[in-house]
Parts: sequence; structure tokens; C-alpha cells
Amino acid sequence: MIALGNDLAGLALKQEIIKYLEEQKIEYKDFGSYDETPVDYPVYAKKVAGAVASGECEKGILICGTGIGVSIAANKIKGIRAALCHDTFSAQATREHNDANILTMGARVIGPGLAVKIADTFLHTDFSGVERHQRRIDMLE
Repeated sequence: MIALGNDLAGLALKQEIIKYLEEQKIEYKDFGSYDETPVDYPVYAKKVAGAVASGECEKGILICGTGIGVSIAANKIKGIRAALCHDTFSAQATREHNDANILTMGARVIGPGLAVKIADTFLHTDFSGVERHQRRIDMLE
């Protein structure tokens, strides 16, 4: 189960990610926002991060204008390793090396085609399990 969240700026890109998830038959839970009403991104970042931290959802995807705000907000929650990625290499590396559990993206930074490729890479890349990477993750806790 993938947790999804966004602010107003991220709404359209989230809808593209939902299309991808549905095509791939990947289950998701949408925590909002759901329309074009201006909202505060920390509210949605906290909902998604809480669902991932509690185990309700395996991973999360958060989208705002730049991806920065939701990344900062999500990383305030214990157990969350949210990574801002605007390319597939970073998405792959953060899963393999950091075991990131939330992907953040900026809707004003990348387009839908690239965002879907980044999400696909993030969701289908496993943590490497290499001891040095685990040791560093443990230091974050």
C-alpha cells in the first residue's frame, strides 16, 4: 500500500501518479488534498508520514510545488526517511543506500512523464542491505 499526499501545487501531478499506480495494480491510499483549495502542505505530509511510520502503508509519495516543503515536514516524523528526487538515479540510490520510505517530488520542477519514471524506480528498487548502508541508517535514528 502506497500513501499519497499533496498540496494544491501537487494535485495534478498526484493524479498522474494515481493513473500509473492503477495501471500497475499497485494499491494506494490518497490522504489528499483532493481539490484546488489552497492548503498547508505540512498537514498532508504528516498524514502520509504517519501512515508509513505506523506500518499502515509500506511507502509514500508526497508532491508539492518544489518537493522541498513536504520533504522537510515528513522527515520530522520518527522513522521516516523522505527523499526529494527529480531524477531516476537519485530515486534508485536513495532506496538502495538510504532505504528511503517516502519519495517527494516537485510538480513545478518536473513533468508527469519523468515523475512516473521516478516513482516506478522508487517503488521497484529494494534496499541493498549492505552493512555500511544499514549502519548509516541506524545512525539517523
